[in-house]
Amino acid sequence: MDEAPFALIVAGPTCSGKSALACGLAERLGGAVINADAMQCYRELSIVTARPTPGEAARVPHLLYGVRPAAQAGHVAWWRGEALAAMAEVRRGGRLPILCGGTGLYFWSLVHGIADIPEVPEAARAEARRLLADLGPRGLHAALAKVDRATAARLRPSDSQRVARAWEVWRATGRGLAAWQAEPAIPAPWRFAELLLEPPRAALREAIARRFAAMLAQGALDEVRALLALDLDPALPAMRAVGVAELAAHLAGEIPLAEAERRAVLASGQYGKRQTTWFRHHGLAEPSRTHTIYARVAGLEQFSESEAAFIISFIHGSG
Repeated sequence: MDEAPFALIVAGPTCSGKSALACGLAERLGGAVINADAMQCYRELSIVTARPTPGEAARVPHLLYGVRPAAQAGHVAWWRGEALAAMAEVRRGGRLPILCGGTGLYFWSLVHGIADIPEVPEAARAEARRLLADLGPRGLHAALAKVDRATAARLRPSDSQRVARAWEVWRATGRGLAAWQAEPAIPAPWRFAELLLEPPRAALREAIARRFAAMLAQGALDEVRALLALDLDPALPAMRAVGVAELAAHLAGEIPLAEAERRAVLASGQYGKRQTTWFRHHGLAEPSRTHTIYARVAGLEQFSESEAAFIISFIHGSG
């Protein structure tokens, strides 16, 4: 591992300033930013998912943003393969890979490895979506428990996305997800340093509210209207992005726009809290396996001279 190539992770909750920090570091260090956010990979969701702006993308290379149609559910195995390929491409170009996002499971899978589950055919995915629509997440969970008790025991019955994923893996391979995950995983052949952003909760709530107001001004409502016009399966991950359901309810005439905004800001804050909790309980550092080290910074895009100096020093010392 000592001679393995080096990559930087910039992680944290939604609206913590990850994208701005990653872009600034890429400029200063000769890097390229690679998306590690499960929702920012979808082509149709630019404004609602707060993807980097065209101006930011023009400053340094950005990869894996808006690369997957909303009609195709992304998943961790797909993202890991794409991320490793992007990291190799960036390194061949003489740049530093900087992975940026808030999907903790993506980072964990990248660093520590995941089971080599075969690609699931579309027929199995379609069956899982149909059963989810017919039975609901709890009904599908009950059905899963009859054929794959070990995996069902690990999942919340209300977690529709993971329950459907477990069903499609069982249907496609004849083996449960738990059985696949029990196999040894191979860590990525890279050294990592992780910068974890942890802004004060009150400041984060205020930033989320300001950002959603800006999203509305930038055309978030039209973006959701166009997504709904595709008539996609409501169980698809893109349809559950924060802000989509709330603005869809307004477009359906169910609630005023102000109420949709209030609900979306609340949901985003709750999501950010879950992300912060995840990162606190699942630190990526495990030197015996990955040579990953990490540092916490306040985030929210504005860094003092001392914080900036610390970040640069930390990166140089890590790489």
